[in-house]
Amino acid sequence: MTTDAADRPPVRLATRGLTVGYGDRTVIDGLDLELPGGAFTVIVGPNACGKSTLLRTLARLLAPRSGTVLIDGAELHAQPTRELARRLGVLPQSPVTPEGLTVADLVARGRQPYQRWFRQWSGEDSAAVERALRLTGLGDLRDRPVDALSGGQRQRVWIALTLAQDTDALLLDEPTTFLDLAHQVEVLDLLRRLNRDGGRTVLAVLHDLNQACRYADHLVVMKDGRVTAQGPPDEVMDAACLAGVFGLGGVVVPCPVTGAPMIVPDAPA
Repeated sequence: MTTDAADRPPVRLATRGLTVGYGDRTVIDGLDLELPGGAFTVIVGPNACGKSTLLRTLARLLAPRSGTVLIDGAELHAQPTRELARRLGVLPQSPVTPEGLTVADLVARGRQPYQRWFRQWSGEDSAAVERALRLTGLGDLRDRPVDALSGGQRQRVWIALTLAQDTDALLLDEPTTFLDLAHQVEVLDLLRRLNRDGGRTVLAVLHDLNQACRYADHLVVMKDGRVTAQGPPDEVMDAACLAGVFGLGGVVVPCPVTGAPMIVPDAPA
């Protein structure tokens, strides 16, 4: 039987001298980064700054050209695949759904890391799938074909699959893609609950700076493949960061609801 995530030590991810790229292009060069275990960390930055590249490398979807990714002090790329899949749940950008699967079928694939020839489907697997469907509000759609759903519904199915893995950490690349505002808030509220109540380490790439500041415990700001600032949002996000990283004029004020930093851009000339 698996141990509840809240009873396990939080996952800690780090890089040492990390260099990653595509073809002849280097995106990240010599990056040293330490991410806090048990925190909700959000990576932000302008387009093509290396956010998704960093997350994909931390998720072992990309191999470094040089340097090392560490999980709890051990080399990530040396970990057995099945064991790592029990520790890291990963939602990439625009995942491809196999044809003909129902919602419940796809979510059930999150239990594959726990299957063995001597351990087939169990009550524990069923309970994990049911919990993931409930948390993502997909119970009524469980028998619907995934390819018949809206983009937002499909995104929630993929999030449910990562939840069914019952991992100690969740890495999500733009998890609110295709979602309307209400469902964006639902998903981010869910991730925060999983972090706070379940003890999971959560790492997400987000484009919306106000949402990033509202939900993150730890904010990582990137530009041109480098981390320019990191820390609590109220210590990181200010007018200088807006101008220097995003080329955006404006002010940063406390959100009247949460007190988190809220960006108010300058009015156009």
